[in-house]
Amino acid sequence: MSLAKPLPRLSPDNEPFWEACRAGELRLPTCEECDKPHLPPGPVCPFCFGAKLAWRKASGRGRISSFTVVHKAWFPSFRDEIPYNVIQVELEEGPRLTANLVQATPEELRIGQAVEILFDKINDSITLPRFRPMAG
Repeated sequence: MSLAKPLPRLSPDNEPFWEACRAGELRLPTCEECDKPHLPPGPVCPFCFGAKLAWRKASGRGRISSFTVVHKAWFPSFRDEIPYNVIQVELEEGPRLTANLVQATPEELRIGQAVEILFDKINDSITLPRFRPMAG
């Protein structure tokens, strides 16, 4: 996987994404015509201009393409974790996902590091997708 290639971003701002997260899985919008990530999840695929969109289960594995250490609690659920690591993950399925990296110190972060998704229950109505370093 080339980490230099810019990829479209996925932000968790729509209901199918959050519904899957609450169920403890990652789903990505995919074009049914060309089988590429359908991002942004709008009415037309940015690759083939097809109009058939499906939310497919994704592996949740990828590599860190960029990261930063945050010293302010942008989300109340992260207040006890300051500072925390915000990473851009290039997923195996193609798109990038912005998420929190847990179980790693800032000194352990590196571009290209393999990570996998972890769903942490924050409360009964929200499950946040977060990542952790892959073993090995």
